[in-house]
Amino acid sequence: MIAIRVLTHQKWLMGLVAVSFLSACQDPVVENKPQPSYQSVSTDSLELTDEYQFSQTFSGTIRSGNTTAIGFELSGKIKELAVDSGDNVKQGQLLAKLDTRLLLAEKNELNASLSQNKADLDLAKATLDRSLGLQQQGYVSEQQLDEQKGQLNSLLAAKTRLNASLLANQLKIDKSSLLAPFDGVISKRTHNLGEVVNLGSPVYTIIEHNNIQAYIGVPVTIANKLTTGQSVDITVRDQQFQGKIAGIGAELHPVTRTVDLRVTLPTSAQVINGELSYLNYQQTIASQGYWVPLSALTDGVRGLWNIYTLGQADGDLFSIERRDVEIIYTAQDKAYINGAISPNEQYVSQGLHKLVAGQLVTQQAQLATR
Repeated sequence: MIAIRVLTHQKWLMGLVAVSFLSACQDPVVENKPQPSYQSVSTDSLELTDEYQFSQTFSGTIRSGNTTAIGFELSGKIKELAVDSGDNVKQGQLLAKLDTRLLLAEKNELNASLSQNKADLDLAKATLDRSLGLQQQGYVSEQQLDEQKGQLNSLLAAKTRLNASLLANQLKIDKSSLLAPFDGVISKRTHNLGEVVNLGSPVYTIIEHNNIQAYIGVPVTIANKLTTGQSVDITVRDQQFQGKIAGIGAELHPVTRTVDLRVTLPTSAQVINGELSYLNYQQTIASQGYWVPLSALTDGVRGLWNIYTLGQADGDLFSIERRDVEIIYTAQDKAYINGAISPNEQYVSQGLHKLVAGQLVTQQAQLATR
């Protein structure tokens, strides 16, 4: 029994020696601590400015300087339509004619009356001349001479009346032809061939060439800063034009509470009557603030917005700080702000959804678009 115990103890000592030997042959175990990872952020510097450009856009319509509905000054039946909608016309060009047969018949009647009046005048003059010769011989009384002179004067007055009637008749014949009052294009025809039109009823609507104007309403405060002849920027569709203010209204519109501007566009402008036009107006506002991209702003409380600035933490590490700011003006993808910020402070320009106040970050140089 004693011999067995001694043998077992020897085996245990040999195993302990073997384990100690193997442990001595292995490298010592070193515990590795994880290295912290910090997010890199895009930043820019706050630059203080004393003013900003405030852009406003006002809408209006395109109208030709002369858009006229023209018709005959007489009533009658339309005999001829020389042009139609879409046709270009020149000043004085024939557009339409009325049936003038009744007027021509009246003209012939007046000419006949004038011929008769001329014959009567010739006879009255000859009779008066003879009577004057016989008066010297005592064969004609003063009464007869007065009657002959009165008849001659009556015929002369009749001649004047007939000439005036003939002139009025010719004027009616001339006005039976409708002529273009200016160079332009026919936008609409409202009557057909053979129709009887009333006095002044429009036959065509004509739009003048090379006299394109934009009528745009602006607030009184803006109108007071503008002057006649001043150049302004006008947009029609995707076209940009440099227009000149031709007139500023002197009356406030009762509904829109605006003053009408009449702006002349270049003669080469390819626009259509009735199109929408826009006046792009910029004014300088004196107010200190900072331009930052919209991506640098996040919602705040009580109507304010927040911007994340960088506070020095340790070495290359920075701490995120949340600042309250107010948006003064926005333009496309940037905003003009002011608030609890200072000039030259570094702020996070984008990626705010990944950050929280107090977070440690590293700075990545990136210029923000101004």
